[in-house]
Parts: sequence; structure tokens; C-alpha cells
Amino acid sequence: MKQIKKISILFLLFTAFVACNTKNKEEDKKQQPEETIFYTCSMDPQIKEDKPGKCPICHMELTPMKAGDLPSNEIALSKQEIKLGNITMQTISETKSSLEQEYTGVLTINQEKIKTISARAMGRIEKLNFKTVGDYVAKNTAVYVLYSEDIAIAKQDYFMAYKQLSMPGNFGKNAQNMLNAAKQKLLFFGLSNTQIESIKTTKEVSPYTTFYSTYSGTISEIVATEGSYIMEGSAIIKLADLNSLWLETQVNVNYSKSIYVGQSAKVSFTDYPDKTINARISFINPEINPDTRLFLVRMEIPNQNLFLKPGMQAIAKLSQSNLKGLFIPTDAVIREENASYIWVEKRPGVFENLMVETGRETNGMIEIKSAIDNTKKVVITGAYAINSEYKFRKGSDPMEGMKM
Repeated sequence: MKQIKKISILFLLFTAFVACNTKNKEEDKKQQPEETIFYTCSMDPQIKEDKPGKCPICHMELTPMKAGDLPSNEIALSKQEIKLGNITMQTISETKSSLEQEYTGVLTINQEKIKTISARAMGRIEKLNFKTVGDYVAKNTAVYVLYSEDIAIAKQDYFMAYKQLSMPGNFGKNAQNMLNAAKQKLLFFGLSNTQIESIKTTKEVSPYTTFYSTYSGTISEIVATEGSYIMEGSAIIKLADLNSLWLETQVNVNYSKSIYVGQSAKVSFTDYPDKTINARISFINPEINPDTRLFLVRMEIPNQNLFLKPGMQAIAKLSQSNLKGLFIPTDAVIREENASYIWVEKRPGVFENLMVETGRETNGMIEIKSAIDNTKKVVITGAYAINSEYKFRKGSDPMEGMKM
């Protein structure tokens, strides 16, 4: 009887121990966080279910996926997803490439070829012979008539000195000196020798003087008007020599190191598609627009036949060969507002994004200036498919909050 009681007590103690141990395991199990698992379709990745089953679209078996098992900048894709996304990878290394870029610009007046006809004395413009921008002014053509008291006084001095030349003695000698001084003053006012000589035969000295153009060119600007008073040195009209024009275009700052003054370019024109002119870069603006990251490049365009007109559109093609660098297809780079990045294969089926600094673009290729592990494969095609799937699964941009 005593033996039976001992066995009963031992059994009760064992039962209590097992019950406590089981309870502790259940409590530990409750305290451990469960892995979140969802089920998706490799053919239709937009399908997400919380339990296994078949895809409601293609009726394939759903694939289990673990959430949060990858770093924030990585994504895992199945073989079918890689195939459907046309995702291909390859290792990249430094290569030589030929750079050929086209830049659209507008022909403008060559500012270095502009001549200004200005007033040589203070007075009033009595008559202006040209009143339309675009008119052609030939050399030695009468441009305007000026009423000037200063010129009238100089003319009178010259006339009186000439009349006194015939006087005897010192009067004649002094008159010659006065004549020479008056002539120099009239030449300073812009009168020609012919105009000065005509004063000797005039009956009355006129306060009106006609001025002639010393240049040939097309009027680019008319500054003064008839009846207006002008000061000495004030501009009246501006003449442009259209035998030489400027082509100004904007170039991305990434190409600043590959463009230089004197570099040759082939220029074609929208209005004359069959005509091409060889030109050279004559000026590069050292200032870069901080908003557009562009800088101005200027080329001088010969225009002997005057068939080109200011305001015409032109295309400048610049080329360079044997440029070293890492180049990948342009579509392989994801460009966001604050950053540019690429996708690389971290291991089979797993891809990570890397922020990169881009450089020159040529023939559908873009330069990667950042250092890249040459053992890793870069996604060449299908980068945007990976990016879209990443945003769909994680609901955010891979580079959100990051800046270059």
C-alpha cells in the first residue's frame, strides 16, 4: 500500500513538471514575434494574399514571401519575374568611346562686327535718311543731317581765315595758321576734306552738316530720331556686318572638360538641311547657370553669301574620339529629382541599388563617374521594371531622403 502511494506521488510530481514546462514553452513562443508571410504570384506580382492558394488571375499556385528579410535597398525576384521584366546583367569596365553630341542653337548678330555711327558734335538731328532696321547702308552714303552751332562756328573760322590769306604781311601768315587750326577742328567734327574745301566757295556758312557712313552694313538698331537733340558721342544708328554670324548654344556642365576654344564643329541648319558649314568654337562662357547646369558656347559662322539670317535655328555637332570611362546604356540609370542610381545583382535573384554620379552621354550610353565593383553585374536592361516592383512592394522610392 505504501508503495502505491509513493508511485502516485511521483506521478503527480512528474505531471506537474511537464505541465509547467509546456506552459513555459507556450509563453516563450507567444513572446517571440512571428514572421510576417504573404503570398504572391510570380506572374502577377500585384497579387498579395495572407494565406496560400491560387492566383485569381492566372490560377497558378501562390508563392510564399517573407517580409523584411532583405535590407531596405534590396529586392528579391523570381526567375519568372526576371524573365518577364527582360532583366539582363553584365559586368562593366573602362572602355574607349567616341563622343558625338548635337546642340541646337540660334544664329545671332556677331557683336564684334557691329559698328556704331555716332554724333561728332552736340546738336539737333534735322534729318535721318534711314528709319528701318534691316536696311542696308553702303559706305559713303549720307546718313543724317545735323544742326550744330559748334560746327557752324568752326566753319565760320575756316571761312574767315581763308579770306584773310590774301592779306599782306603778318596778316596772311597768321591767317594760314588759323586756317590749319580750323581745318583740324572740322576734321575732328567728322567733316570730309571735300566738305571742308567746299566751304571756301560758299557764299554763306550753313549750320547744317550732312554726315556720311564710313562703314557698310545692315542696320541692327536705330537709336536717335529726327528732331531729337543729341550730345557729342551719342549713338545714332548701329550697323551689323552679316558676313559673319554667331551660333550660341547651351551645353551641359558634364561636357565642360571635353569642349575647348578652337574645337571644330559641323553646323547644319533647319532651313537648309542639305547645307553644312565647318566652324570652330570661339568662346566658352566660364559662368554656369546654377538652375539649369548649362553654360553658353559660341561659334563663329561664315556667311559670305548672306543666305543665313539672324534668328535661324542651327545644329552644331561636336565630336571627340578615344574618350576613356565607364559607359552603360542610358536606360540603365534611374534618374530621380535628387539622385541617380543603378541596380546591380548582389547574388542570384537579389538586386540592390547604388547611387552613382553620371557624366557624359553619347550614342545612347552614359558615363558612370562613381567607382563600381567590377565583379558585380550591373542591370543593363529592365532597370525600370525592378524599380517599379520595388516601389510596389515597399511603397517608397529606393533613394528616398538621399541626395547627391
